[in-house]
Amino acid sequence: MKKRYILTFPPDATNKAIIWELIKKYDIKINIIKANINSGEEGSLLLEMEASKKNLVEGLDYISESGISCLPVDKSVKLDIEKCIHCGSCTAVCFALALTINKDDARLNFDTEKCIVCELCTTACPLDLFTIHFGD
Repeated sequence: MKKRYILTFPPDATNKAIIWELIKKYDIKINIIKANINSGEEGSLLLEMEASKKNLVEGLDYISESGISCLPVDKSVKLDIEKCIHCGSCTAVCFALALTINKDDARLNFDTEKCIVCELCTTACPLDLFTIHFGD
């Protein structure tokens, strides 16, 4: 089972070895997508966790018991590529590099695995071809 979560750390939890514990104790594979954590300040972490359902549930319980907020990311970005004119406007705002222009054929590539659902592409596209979907 693979899911994305946003963890919000209170200032007193930023020095805890949460990720190490998730990997070692609960055998959870972690992919850190975006992080903003500074010692002594509130921090946030967007990550993807992959594990058996049992281990994932136990890991999420551990996070909660550690005083860290954990919210699932239940939305995704969809692109109507058939209508796309490959102008590249969306690539200018995609700091996750999920949207790129292929140098060989000048066509848009959308790597959904890299997408962090920041939604900047939805306003950058002049044809409104990006939509946000909720749920799996």
